[in-house]
Amino acid sequence: MCIRKMEQSIFTKNPASKKTTGNWKACRFILFNVCCERLAYYGMSKNLADYYLKSRLNQGNTTAANNVTNWFGTCYITPLIGAFLADAYLGRYWTIATFVFIYVFGLTLLTLSASVPGLKPGNCNSDTCHPSSDQTAVFFVALYMIALGIGGIEPCVSSFGADQFDENDEAEKLEKSSFFNWFYFSANVGAFVAAIVISWIQMNIGWGWGFGVPTVAMVIAVMFFFSGSRYYRLQRPQGNPLTRIFQVIVAALRKMSVEVPEDKSQLFEIAADASNITGSRKLEHTDNLKFFDKAAVESQSDSINDGEVNPWRLCSVTQVEELKCIITLLPFWASGIVFATVYSQLNTLFVLQGNTMDQHMGKHFEISSDSLSLFTTVSVLFCTLVYDQFIVPFARKFTRQERGFTQIQRMGIGLVISIFAMITAGVLEVVRLDYVKTHNAYDAKKIPISIFWQIPQYFVVGCVEVFTFIGQLEFFYDQAPEAMISLCSALSLTTKALGNYLSTVLMTVVMKMTKKKGKPGWIPDNLNRGHLDYFFYLLAALSFLNFLVYLWISKRYKYKKAIGRAH
Repeated sequence: MCIRKMEQSIFTKNPASKKTTGNWKACRFILFNVCCERLAYYGMSKNLADYYLKSRLNQGNTTAANNVTNWFGTCYITPLIGAFLADAYLGRYWTIATFVFIYVFGLTLLTLSASVPGLKPGNCNSDTCHPSSDQTAVFFVALYMIALGIGGIEPCVSSFGADQFDENDEAEKLEKSSFFNWFYFSANVGAFVAAIVISWIQMNIGWGWGFGVPTVAMVIAVMFFFSGSRYYRLQRPQGNPLTRIFQVIVAALRKMSVEVPEDKSQLFEIAADASNITGSRKLEHTDNLKFFDKAAVESQSDSINDGEVNPWRLCSVTQVEELKCIITLLPFWASGIVFATVYSQLNTLFVLQGNTMDQHMGKHFEISSDSLSLFTTVSVLFCTLVYDQFIVPFARKFTRQERGFTQIQRMGIGLVISIFAMITAGVLEVVRLDYVKTHNAYDAKKIPISIFWQIPQYFVVGCVEVFTFIGQLEFFYDQAPEAMISLCSALSLTTKALGNYLSTVLMTVVMKMTKKKGKPGWIPDNLNRGHLDYFFYLLAALSFLNFLVYLWISKRYKYKKAIGRAH
């Protein structure tokens, strides 16, 4: 039996066979690919700012931090490029297949820049090196090639995995929801191995091996991805999504004075069972954002060339609804920015807080404060299994939802838990500052409170990821127009970049406002004289307000309704 024509076999270009393609037989290759790719990504990026840029490229703290921040930001922006190419021209499979080679080449060049004489930084003493401008340039060319490679993979791979499940089959539709959980689980397995193994290699064996192992992991990822090709179901690229959006806007503006008929069945829609994009289903008309309905109102001047419709003057109801889908997703996208601000504290204020605490485990072993993020990864692995195997079946009995919770409910639960993550961090800081005050230890570099008291806040953030980030992945996939799935997935990724920027802005504003009249401010260089707890409580308050706004927008949101099957 074959499934809808928009799902093709790679080799035959015919409709994919349901018995031999897709489902978990295809996803096992995708999930292993994700695991290896994330191992490569986290393995090569883990110690860039703290060690490689400072010790090998001789950069100061600020320069190194800014270079890594800019690179991370680029990694979250380039997915917009890959997503556009996937939706408009190449499709998700061929976008991934193209950009993985850019990724591997970038990793290979990075490895060579750290191991080959002439390319690796020279003039080294025991602590630092003094590289030439050419050696520095090679390193950054490699780094940004990797960012470009990530841009083609990151927005497509989760969507490509979800494509392997037929939306018209109830059993496969339910399995698709489980796929997003296992996708995130696989990614964190890779991150876990990177934190344990790759970091040790970099610190104890050398950077050539430290970058070389992630490169090998990425090569293995590529091999597994292509070895599963005969099992994949491919979604056809469906044309430039931005053109379709602007066509609706232009057509509606041209008809500003036109009245929309009360009977919405009079609005223009193509006669076929599917939409005017081959293989994509039509969408039901909705009553929100009524202005754009004007684009689907027919008039005498709309048809040219023997009845062929000018899409800049007249758009179908489905095309109008695609634009409405994008607009109604934006508030949920914005709510994710505030959560991403909370999440960004894992690599910033949580680390600074840990630096002031006792980092010893036993008499002879000392753990770095940034290593505690490993407990967030462990939390994600644990909570993903618990959620998929226990919480969903239990919740299903009460909610009667096939997924246990709706996607909106799942994200909302995560936003609530994020409030408690900040409260937990704030309470620990109150305890720490109370010790400082009681013992007059304002100038002490370390307070004899174990850093392992930070584990709860790291663990709670991991739980939040399972609810919010995975829910967001699934929500944006399901609610995006079928012609713009990759683009919407890329849009959801930008929340992480904007969350980091918002965190920077908040800290800058807070310090400017709290350093008046000679006060050290909430987050001074010496945290013993500040009030980091106030900043954590501020983030908790912002998270609470964000949740209230989220409740308001979620109550007004209507899930998209596709009509019929795609052909």
